[in-house]
Amino acid sequence: MSNDTVPRLTSLSHGGGCGCKIAPGVLSELLARFVPQRSDPNLLVGTETSDDAAVYRLNDEQALIATTDFFMPIVDNPFDFGRIAATNALSDIYAMGGKPILALAIVGMPINVLPHDVIAEILRGGESVCQDAGIMVAGGHSIDSVEPIYGLAAMGLVHPERIKRNADARPGDVLILGKPLGVGVLSAALKKNCLDEAGYAAMIAATTRLNRPGTELGALAGVHAMTDVTGFGLLGHTLEMARGAGLTARLRLSDLPWMPGVRALAAEGVVTGASGRNWASYGADIRLAPTLAESDRALLTDPQTSGGLLVACAPDTVDQVLAVFRAAGFAEAAVIGEMAAGDPVVDVA
Repeated sequence: MSNDTVPRLTSLSHGGGCGCKIAPGVLSELLARFVPQRSDPNLLVGTETSDDAAVYRLNDEQALIATTDFFMPIVDNPFDFGRIAATNALSDIYAMGGKPILALAIVGMPINVLPHDVIAEILRGGESVCQDAGIMVAGGHSIDSVEPIYGLAAMGLVHPERIKRNADARPGDVLILGKPLGVGVLSAALKKNCLDEAGYAAMIAATTRLNRPGTELGALAGVHAMTDVTGFGLLGHTLEMARGAGLTARLRLSDLPWMPGVRALAAEGVVTGASGRNWASYGADIRLAPTLAESDRALLTDPQTSGGLLVACAPDTVDQVLAVFRAAGFAEAAVIGEMAAGDPVVDVA
């Protein structure tokens, strides 16, 4: 197969990255039919709070974090696709305050459509990220599928007393976001062939940066809750945090960090279908300032692939949290709001 006949990876899938997620409203309906399993006192985090990973106590000093994440291509470069998917999967370990120890590859590829060297580049991209994280891809499973799919089942370790759930925020906590927003908009622009080199570089830099600060943040007593912002957008994952804690989350649009050019692209109508599905699923629990534009709403619900950590911490821990982010190269980490007593909703000013 010549280079001229190799299809674009993004042309082979109906969605890309975390925009492939089942809409939160549909997912809630499906999980409502989930048959409760027998209780296990060692299962420290399960399905009850829509958290990032399951956590199982091994002993008094160690708990196992287990997660899986995979999706269809968000970019056409196979090596970059593999890197993004692996970085995104490992993020769930960091979001729980843990450290990755092992990964298994999840591979579904249209074997008769994509050249084998392209598929190998996807796997190589994922392995390069795991190597950067200090772990091995120790196996996995592969199938011949209509659409290309890649991701990881990842495992990590955390001290049982350092687990950071998404549901443990407290009134008065400050909200800090580790990465800039706009991945979904940039991926939509890429599909429409209107993303410039600078925009692509910014997207790759953000989506392949491991959320390593999560491990160090997990050791801070003043950090009460963490999650990572992915397919449900900033509003969706902040709402999960608000619902879990039974608090109101307050966000300030003016303080949110954005990737270059995304606000202009959104204003031009370059958005994903997933942002509309997200709003339809949880918009009833969001209070937007009347001055916000339609494009701002699309950005706030924009699905983030391999997005940043969202941290709820005590006010006297803010400088320490920001210092951890800055030391790891997260220069755009920013204070974006706070948690307050009130209904479990998200207010955006």
